[in-house]
Amino acid sequence: MTTPNRQQPNRQQLVAKLHKALRATYKPVDPDTQPPLLEQVLYACCLENAPYDVAARAYKRLGETYFDLNEVRVTTVAELAETLHDLPDPSRAALALRRVLQGVFESTYSFSLDNAKKHSIAHGMKTLEHIHGIPPFVVAFIGSTVLGGHYIPVDLGAMQGLFITGVMSQEEYDSENCPGLDRFIPKKAGLEFGSLLHQFGVDVLTNLHGASVKKVVQAVNPDAKRMPKRGDPIPLPVPPSAPAGKEAQKAADAARTAAEEHRPAGPQAAARPAGKTPLPPPGSGPKRAADGTLVAGAKPGPKPFVVKPNVGRPVPIKPAEPEEPAAVALPVPAKKADTSKKPAAGKTPAAPKATDKAATKKPLASEKSAPSEGSKSSDKSSDKGSAAAKGKGSKPTTDRPASGDRHSDDLTRRKPR
Repeated sequence: MTTPNRQQPNRQQLVAKLHKALRATYKPVDPDTQPPLLEQVLYACCLENAPYDVAARAYKRLGETYFDLNEVRVTTVAELAETLHDLPDPSRAALALRRVLQGVFESTYSFSLDNAKKHSIAHGMKTLEHIHGIPPFVVAFIGSTVLGGHYIPVDLGAMQGLFITGVMSQEEYDSENCPGLDRFIPKKAGLEFGSLLHQFGVDVLTNLHGASVKKVVQAVNPDAKRMPKRGDPIPLPVPPSAPAGKEAQKAADAARTAAEEHRPAGPQAAARPAGKTPLPPPGSGPKRAADGTLVAGAKPGPKPFVVKPNVGRPVPIKPAEPEEPAAVALPVPAKKADTSKKPAAGKTPAAPKATDKAATKKPLASEKSAPSEGSKSSDKSSDKGSAAAKGKGSKPTTDRPASGDRHSDDLTRRKPR
């Protein structure tokens, strides 16, 4: 006589049984929503896969060890891991802390996320999801506790607990996604179920074959048969391989673009190699077939733009030339009037002016007694006589006679504006 196969319960029934078993085994923990949003995000980074009390002590020690959040941002992951040594995975928590702080600082140039609460829940969730490196558990935890949304935070321990109870299939476990979990739990019980599921996940990671885990598994789905042997851990999720063909190329291009846009900033950011930045635009270069060979008769495309590395050539600096002393302007001798030319018919030669007579007069006795004053008056009279002779008997020239004053000579040599 064959026994009939019992019908496997659906996911909604399994979630209801799991909630009832968790409520009988654990006590829910009410979250503290009074601190600022960024501090709760950092606390959630420490809470992933860790008990509530251990995460609270680790976060408190973090605040006591470092001066401010900027010091935490610039500290290495190894030093942060030493501070968070009592967490199950201190390196993962330290890396999440640094990435969150770096992403918030680059987006707002401050350490605040209070603007995520000023708008709708969807806007707040989108703001959190745009932070590079933030774990999905942290986003769901903040969305359910601070923002007031209906989300179930699931980390690795909770995912393994859902897998061994039969709520998640093998494909969903490998893809690390449990769709529809929040639809089977009412919103008013979302916080309670999330807290109980987190405690159950911590026990799955730390004490898989303990009494609490066995009790919950037997109450939910004793026919699952997914518990490993004693001493063996639950295998980690194995992500599916990338699809072949054009879909794989599109996925690789999308991943490359996302990695380029969200490169880690700060001390851990590696500079791209010289000569390969920026990447050539798509479609550049000659046309090629599917196998990579050049197409015969095709026109060569534009060459990809490649930035050459800076060779660092020395800049030639010419030595400063010594300044030459300014030349002293010497007085230009006046040209003598050309007397060889005959006056034109009907014209009488011009009579000499009074300045010429004054120049031919004999010096007085007072002038003999003061030779310096006489020399000055004779210089002035000679200048006047030369100017008169130049204006009457000689051709006009563009060069002006230089005087003894250097400043006036510089003014005469200047070009008009």
